[in-house]
Amino acid sequence: MSTAITYLFDPLCGWCYGASPVVQKLGQHSAITLALAPTGLFAGNGRAMDADFAAYAWSNDLRIAKLTGQRFTEAYRQKVLGRHGSPFDSAATTLALTAVALTEPSRELATLKVLQEARYVQGLDTCDATVVGQLLRDQGLADAAHRLAAADAELLAANAARMRQAQGLMQSFGVQGVPALVVTDDNGRRLLRGNALYGDLEQLLSDIADA
Repeated sequence: MSTAITYLFDPLCGWCYGASPVVQKLGQHSAITLALAPTGLFAGNGRAMDADFAAYAWSNDLRIAKLTGQRFTEAYRQKVLGRHGSPFDSAATTLALTAVALTEPSRELATLKVLQEARYVQGLDTCDATVVGQLLRDQGLADAAHRLAAADAELLAANAARMRQAQGLMQSFGVQGVPALVVTDDNGRRLLRGNALYGDLEQLLSDIADA
């Protein structure tokens, strides 16, 4: 059987952005079936950006950049971290990914990359549903953008179910943070923690086989 992998993440998680290059490659591997499982870790928490949180986030971002080579631009630092009082809430991006999963599921992983780069490279406020909707439309995902704007009962239920499933996996494996992978194959189901996601694909595939 092919290996099924569930990717536990949050769209606002800087470490998940750091893992993006290898996760994108993993999703294209012919022997891997990758399912996205947004955890809702930063969704609906009521947190707002302030000077202390911005400084903490930026120090983490510098560590992530050094480890992974991923870009955290000055535009992000000024326009996102510098907007004190703005929400730090992944509800809009999480719901957007579910909308894509319902309308064009094969494009969900690529959309995650677009949403991450919009924040960390372009400096866009992806906590704003209007901004996220425009990003979807720019990618030709008009149906998903419409679903996001309408936030109908089916979308909300599917989104809640995905987060419940992801949180259930986190609880089952005692996972406190993201990113992480749950691997399912002939040998059963097991956890691979996020530090495996900051190298190259070949090393990750080896780690998956040995886990």
